[in-house]
Amino acid sequence: MEDYRVPVSEEDRVKAGLAVHLVAARTGAQPSQMIGGGRMHPRAARPRWLAMYLSHVAFGWTLERVSHVFGVNRASVGTACRWVEDERERRPVDDLLNELETCIQGLYQTPRLDLVQ
Repeated sequence: MEDYRVPVSEEDRVKAGLAVHLVAARTGAQPSQMIGGGRMHPRAARPRWLAMYLSHVAFGWTLERVSHVFGVNRASVGTACRWVEDERERRPVDDLLNELETCIQGLYQTPRLDLVQ
């Protein structure tokens, strides 16, 4: 019997990809190592946790939605978010997340530009 997979929209994939790439740009992690289910390379796990948390906070996604988009279970997302919340006690991590949240909000609070005619 096959596992049921919740359909994920292309817009959700784009948003998650943005979070992954922003975290990668600021941490030096490799986006290709941060994507996909299962165990990650240790150097990619924590940056992926940051991207999951960022998706949860900046996009207002539920933990369940984040889990579907990132291809992991909800408990993994919960663990990631708890770790990030604890890490926000460290000023550099908090500053980084504030910067990335502001960046995402700047991109998604402005009206869309429709280039297709």
